Amino acid sequence: MSSIAVPAKLLTVVQLIPALHSGGAERSALEIARALVQAGHRSIVISAGGRLVEQLQAEGSEHVALDLGRKSLRTLFQLGPLRRVLREIGPDIVHARSRLPAWLGWWALKGMTPRPHFVTTVHGLNSPGSYSAILMRGERVIAVSQPLRDYVLSHYRWLEPSRVRVIPRGIDPVAFPYGHRPDEAWSKAFFAEYPMLAGAPLLTLPARGTRLKGHHDAIELLADLKRRGIEVRLLLLGVIEPGREAYVTELRELARARGVTSQVAMSPPRGDIRDVYAISALVLQLSNQPESFGRTVIEALSLCRPVLGYAHGGVGELLAELYPAGRVPPGDRERLVERAAELLRVAPPIPPLQSYRLVDMQQATLALYEEVTAG
Repeated sequence: MSSIAVPAKLLTVVQLIPALHSGGAERSALEIARALVQAGHRSIVISAGGRLVEQLQAEGSEHVALDLGRKSLRTLFQLGPLRRVLREIGPDIVHARSRLPAWLGWWALKGMTPRPHFVTTVHGLNSPGSYSAILMRGERVIAVSQPLRDYVLSHYRWLEPSRVRVIPRGIDPVAFPYGHRPDEAWSKAFFAEYPMLAGAPLLTLPARGTRLKGHHDAIELLADLKRRGIEVRLLLLGVIEPGREAYVTELRELARARGVTSQVAMSPPRGDIRDVYAISALVLQLSNQPESFGRTVIEALSLCRPVLGYAHGGVGELLAELYPAGRVPPGDRERLVERAAELLRVAPPIPPLQSYRLVDMQQATLALYEEVTAG
């Protein structure tokens, strides 16, 4: 991966995000924090904490623990502490990556002299309205895909198009090397942990434990393939999270009702996702609402693993550009099982990925920071 250029002016950048457990927004926050440190800037993330804090700090950033994302009136009591922290830090830029932290950040900056620049990122296709509109108040508004930029401009007609910049997420090809295969020790340990996944092609759906991510569709796909005499296994990677116990129970009940309990495994988020992708016959992206981007698509394709997904939103855009054979109309269960069977039989070749690199995303974001502070 190319190195991050050292700028003429060093900045202090604070990123606001609800927590640092898992998810695309959280990973982007870490990736930009890493780039800031590499360029000599001061990088601070304010969140409620989570499993990624250790990595954030190990890579040279600072973390301040404030719960800015809990959807409760009590969260308003964090406004005073946030304002005090920001005054102590004196940042050049406050970059908000979620709606409630953005509102708190916006209010906290009122009256600050000098006032830090306010930047926002729209990570998802949020319901338009006054609550979501705070993410359009940034001096620059980053959209993670062209469909997302089109979406926000169509719903917020007052938003100047020149303030909305498309900076797609990217992956590190060193972290997801083309043709990677895990070593024997890893494979042995993985199948010892999940013995039900051995002995047949593996379908992997990497997604958080939320109904929008298509876990039900993945279980139905497994059952449909089984009815056709096609034996596969399914891993719902990342579905087990604190507070999602009822949802996981619901998925287990569906698997039992469809007769596929012994072919399904569910896991919490894992740090060895590269190796899991590499042993997967298909990586699934079945969100039942359009995604703003679809990082898992480029991660899997970078490893030379086929992707099967619904052709809408950012996922549809990526598949159309990078792997058209993996596109299926959203919610079309018959086409989904047909395409899965085709790809399991003979998947079209996947060329090495030449775009959507992590360093491109990092450099574009740091250039935007420099642009904002130079104005």
